[in-house]
Order: sequence, then C-alpha cells, then structure tokens
Amino acid sequence: MAIATKLDELGVNVIEAGSAITSEGERESIRAVVAEGLNAEICSYCRIMKQDVDYALECDVDSIHLVAPVSDLHINVKLRKDRESVRQMAIETTEYAREHGLIVELSGEDASRANLDFLKSLYIDGVDAGADRLCFCDTVGLLVPEKTGEIFTDITSAVNAPVSIHCHDDFGLATSNTIAALRAGAKQAHVTMNGIGERSGNTSLEEVVMTIEWLYKCKTGINTTEIFKASRLVSRLTGIPVAPNKSLIGGNAFTHEAGIHVHGLLADTSTYEPIKPEIIGRERKVVLGKHAGKSSVTLALKEMGFDVDDMQLHEILDRVKELGDHGKKVTDADLQSIAETVLNIQREAKVIMDEYTVVSGNRVTPTASVKLRVDGREVVEAGIGDGPVDATVDSIRKAVASIGDVQLEEYHVDAISGGTDALVEVLVKLSKDGKMVTSRGARTDIVMASVEAMLNGINRLI
Repeated sequence: MAIATKLDELGVNVIEAGSAITSEGERESIRAVVAEGLNAEICSYCRIMKQDVDYALECDVDSIHLVAPVSDLHINVKLRKDRESVRQMAIETTEYAREHGLIVELSGEDASRANLDFLKSLYIDGVDAGADRLCFCDTVGLLVPEKTGEIFTDITSAVNAPVSIHCHDDFGLATSNTIAALRAGAKQAHVTMNGIGERSGNTSLEEVVMTIEWLYKCKTGINTTEIFKASRLVSRLTGIPVAPNKSLIGGNAFTHEAGIHVHGLLADTSTYEPIKPEIIGRERKVVLGKHAGKSSVTLALKEMGFDVDDMQLHEILDRVKELGDHGKKVTDADLQSIAETVLNIQREAKVIMDEYTVVSGNRVTPTASVKLRVDGREVVEAGIGDGPVDATVDSIRKAVASIGDVQLEEYHVDAISGGTDALVEVLVKLSKDGKMVTSRGARTDIVMASVEAMLNGINRLI
C-alpha cells in the first residue's frame, strides 16, 4: 500500500498491484491497494484462463494484464499447445473479462521471438474480442533499438488499439528499447521503480521518465521531484538494494570526488552534472578520497567553519590522500579530526561513552543499556531493537535526545580482515536539524564499532 500510494503521488497511470491467482495474501494486498481509492488504474496480472479473471474480479481491480504466450517456443514447450489453441484461449478470456466490466490489456509473452504475422493476427482478433490495449513483451531482453523501431512501426499501423512496450534488461538495453518503441508509436511503457524484476530486471521508471523529459524534451506527467523518495521506499520495503553506480538514483549518481570535477562544479554545476539533483529530489555530494583536490577539501573545510592557509591546506590534503590510498572513504569526522590536528585545535567531546551492556539471544528481545556523559551530565538509557546493534543505536539516540533529535540515515558495515576475530568497519550517516554527517568506527566487536561511529558522528553534529 505504501509503494502504491507513492507511485500514485508520482503520477503513474496504471499500477499492476499483483497477480490475484497467486495466493490469498496476494489478493489481500491487491484489495488493500484498490481500497485506497488512488487516481491510478489498478491492474492484476492474469493468464489466459477464466479462473485468473475470476480471482481478479474478487479483488475489484479496474483492469487485467492478460498474458498470452505467443512464441512457438512458449506455445509448444511451455503450454504444449498450438497457435490456434492459444488464439482461442486469448479471445475467450478477453471476451469473458470484458463481459464482467474489466479493462483488458492483451499481452504477447515472448513476442520478440514470435512470428510477427501470427502476433499481429492475434492482436487484431483480441481487439475484435474487446481488448482495450495491447502489449508487446520482450520477455528475455533480445530486442535491439533498431529492430524495436521496425517492429512497432509495423504493429502500430496494423492494429486499431494502443500498444504497450514491456522490456527486460538481460542485455542492458531495456531503456533504449523502450524509448525506441515509444518513438515508433507505442503509447504506453511498462516500467518498474529501480528497474527491479525477474533476472536482470525490467525497464527503469526513472530512466525512461528522465530520458523523455530531459533528452527528448517531452512531458510525461510524472512528478520527478518525488522519484528519489520513491526509489528509496521501494528499495527499503523490498529489501533490494540499489547499486551505487545505478543511473540517476544510485548512491554515486550526484557524488563527486575528483579534484578537477569539483573545481568545475564550483564554477558551474552543469560542467559535471547532466541535470540538477533537485529535479529528482536528490542532493549533490562531494566526497573526499585519493582523487580529492584542493577545491573539494577547501569547500569541505569551509562548510565546517575552518579557515586555513595554503601550507595548512596542503598538509590536510596530503593526509586525506593518504587515507584514500589505503582504500578508505574519508568521512566528515575524519576530515574534522585531521583539520583539528593540523590546526592544533583541542576540542572536548560533548558526548562520551562510560559503559554499555547488550543482551541478545534466540528467546529474548535484543536489549541495550548505555551510560553516557552528555555535556558533563551522566545519562542512563535503555533501548530495544531487531538486533544488538539496533538496540544500542536506539539507546544512544534516547540518551542524547536532550541535545537534539539525531536520526540514523544510513548504516554500512564491512569486514576488513578475515577470520572470526575480523576487524569490522562501520560507516554511518547521521542527521540533525537538516544537517548531515558521516563517520566511522573500527573494532573487532561490531557493537563497539557501531558505538564508536555513532559517537564520532554525534559529536561532529553538535
């Protein structure tokens, strides 16, 4: 329901909320989405079987995505039938669904390996039976843009109904093929947030939308400023992470490290960015590492309120590069520590850990208690969580509540040596009142490494 609501806020026209035949749990989910009263048309995936349509009707959906295998491989090997049997099943199921008031999108599965004349004749018969829309499925990602353009020019001139394109990304061409189909007459594109889907995934919503809007200068009706929020929501709720180098919504898409890039950005952000990150609801990030230059370090130091001369800047830059040469991401807390050392600034930590205790096991709720000194006052707090780290983080957040609401935005852990006594490195991103910092902790104990990272970040924030 949360994902469907966010897609509706984006302006998505049709939401395929599930396949009603799958299970009672799936039907419950579809019914819940329908009950939200969204602007989008709510759809259920169906095979060319009346039973599937009946289950979709139970869920009170607006439409069905009725999928008929159309390649001889699928017809003969998967269904063990012939073309005419599939044609008849598709016609009868379409008529049945239309008689019961459903919008029908008749889809050709594995269409890119089908006989084109048979496919067109099936589409024409489907429209005669009442199909409102048609769909061409590149089920295993075998299309190339040139061929896609030829096929859609042919099909869209032969049928009297809107045709959709549905691509898979097995060869990394899903977006290119989708755009080629739209240019050649397709009226609708099947897409998924973050490109999730079977095997290598489906066409990415964000890639298609931004390609149309920014490269072809056409409006899609999608609220692009909500794209990144939708991406994060889908990633979190599905448990499928987004690759850091994923276009537009990957963690590194608007992140800059190289000194020459940052130098250009300071003059004009368009030098090294195709669009402003705010357009899709993102923020620009400058990170420090071995490729950092004077511009990026100067910018970061300025944001921290440090005033340095050329000699001090070079010393700080050398130390940053040294950390980068060891494969480290230089966090805000690292840079602050380096700068304070070079500038000989003594700064007492506002939050200091005295002790902590964690209880965890297969029959107990993970619980943690901490004793901190916060601005010189002793504070004792306890918390629970999904695991010992979560419980400890919860207790620390409670303990420092008097100095601000600190939110844990991101948490990442790496083992940086082997064996059961491996040294682990924890990286966290914390926020407070709109300000964001990153910090690290490294210990053989993952809880202690997490505590160290949290306290480094909290002290940096305040």
